[in-house]
Amino acid sequence: MNKKVFYISMGILAVMYFVIGLVSWVNAILIPYFKIALELTHFQSYFVTFAFYIAYFVMAVPSGLLLNRTGYKKGIMYGFLFLSLGALIFIPAALMRQYAVFLVGLYCLGTGLAILQTAANPYVTIVGPIDSAAQRMSVMGIFNKSAGIIAPLLFAAVVFKSTDDGTFALLESGALSETEKNIILQELIRRVIMPYSILAVLLVLVGFGIRYSVLPELEEKEDKAQEQNSDLPPVAGTPRKSLLDYPYLVFGAIAIFLHVGTQVVAIDTIINYAGSMGIGLLDAKFFPSYTLLCTIIGYLLGILLIPRFIPQKAALKFCTVLGFLLSLGVVFANQPVSLFGHTANISIWLLASIGFPNALIYAGIWPLSIHGLGKLTKTGSSLLIMGLSGNAILPLIYGAIGDQHGLRAGYWVLIPCFIYLVWFAFYGHTINDWKRERKQ
Repeated sequence: MNKKVFYISMGILAVMYFVIGLVSWVNAILIPYFKIALELTHFQSYFVTFAFYIAYFVMAVPSGLLLNRTGYKKGIMYGFLFLSLGALIFIPAALMRQYAVFLVGLYCLGTGLAILQTAANPYVTIVGPIDSAAQRMSVMGIFNKSAGIIAPLLFAAVVFKSTDDGTFALLESGALSETEKNIILQELIRRVIMPYSILAVLLVLVGFGIRYSVLPELEEKEDKAQEQNSDLPPVAGTPRKSLLDYPYLVFGAIAIFLHVGTQVVAIDTIINYAGSMGIGLLDAKFFPSYTLLCTIIGYLLGILLIPRFIPQKAALKFCTVLGFLLSLGVVFANQPVSLFGHTANISIWLLASIGFPNALIYAGIWPLSIHGLGKLTKTGSSLLIMGLSGNAILPLIYGAIGDQHGLRAGYWVLIPCFIYLVWFAFYGHTINDWKRERKQ
């Protein structure tokens, strides 16, 4: 692949990652928004992330099969069409004020993203030398997380009004009659109709634009070529026919499951956690952006340092350990801190800081898990995409604990996740053969 095609391809992928970020990270404000407008508990509100990300688990393998059948570019177009359908479903959901219909729309959005990420992640990994894959992932991550910073603020600007803090307080006071309350809630939920209608049209246009762009198709023979330039450990032993024959891939899928779960817990729960400290929704909307800003800082350092100064495996080890230490701080630290115009317990700032190590954990896990798969690269990447269902499960566990024992106690869910990630970074990714494990 010549340099011109490489840079054009990276530009197109950057657009994809930006769109993925816009659609994904708006969930951070959809959760508290639906909680108010649809009168949900914390546990019920986190079905936003469940419906959205469980599609990654259900549709990841079909996505890989779709890409094998259609090729990357047509598959990407189908992914954008699913995204558009999901956005359109928000219209009848808002008109009926039915949470279940919103969840169907979120599932369709997740299906579209499962297809896009199954295509985009291996593209970024194998479009250049695999030992610099984390660097390219970091570039894509900047576009993804920049969209994530914009998404909740843009949603708030379009959907919320300056008087809404008073409206929310009135709703919580219980002073309204059932009829008055329903009128206010109906007006509140219908505010999503216009932005999601516009989004649906834009998604279709982007999908067809990429389908007929100069983005090249990647074939398996290119995957193999990248392996020859890799400094990753060779995959020895007899020829392998099944994805389950690659232990490091299986362990990598589990690592992705736990890592993305910690990431979405740190971002999508932080508004409600800020609310528990007395910070109103219109001010709390900034906290996901703080987390994502920390993530972008991590990506920038990854671009500057990996692999020129720091091997991507060393960066993964450092970041998993740092994430573990920060998660301990979220649970145990207890000191008021004033920052960016907010006064809150230091634990919420440590929670936002988890965005920094999380930036390079994902970028480190992916190449360590997917190397050496050859013709199984597409379906192998779909197994890793299934790991993104951690975004569906861990927030529900957090919400269940939070309803019973308090929102801060829910962050105990982070600690075992980071313990596993430390194990994978130091040892799990080196296991090439199940038999080796049995001999030990």
